[in-house]
Amino acid sequence: PSGTWRWRWAPPWPQVLVLGLDGAGKSSVLHYICSRTAKETMAPTQGFKSARLCTEGLEMELLEVGGNQNLRSYWPHYLSQAHVLVFVVDSVDRSRLVTARRELHALLAEEPRLPLVVLANKQVGELRDELALHTLGGQRDFFLLPTSATWASLSTATSVLHLRSLLVTLLSQP
Repeated sequence: PSGTWRWRWAPPWPQVLVLGLDGAGKSSVLHYICSRTAKETMAPTQGFKSARLCTEGLEMELLEVGGNQNLRSYWPHYLSQAHVLVFVVDSVDRSRLVTARRELHALLAEEPRLPLVVLANKQVGELRDELALHTLGGQRDFFLLPTSATWASLSTATSVLHLRSLLVTLLSQP
């Protein structure tokens, strides 16, 4: 059969899909959200990682798909089961912001109503313009949060914990 294959299994709890280019800090942020502890180093994700998070009376699955170029072609296959898309951007890596913007907008075109949370890892600065987030219009819920996935920053992170509360709010809406 021809056509596009899509993943159709639905977990019994809402799914948060976490994507971003390799080295953006996805694994570090997820580890901190789930454990409230920081790790000094994290190995790059080869494939995907999944974690279940129970917080504020809500259970959710956090699914991270690796961000290297070979794995990015699989990203769209995970969108149909997602309730929220979290896109992590290394805002200091200016040379890759164009690639991050291209990948993000390709995903958003696939699912025009999926709520989006952009984690601006390391600094926010002009990231809204660099990613052309102003072009999203009003068709989706959209949030831009500053964060830092470095070991020293995560040990005192409040914005990452704010992400936990934001996910609960978004997933609790009808």
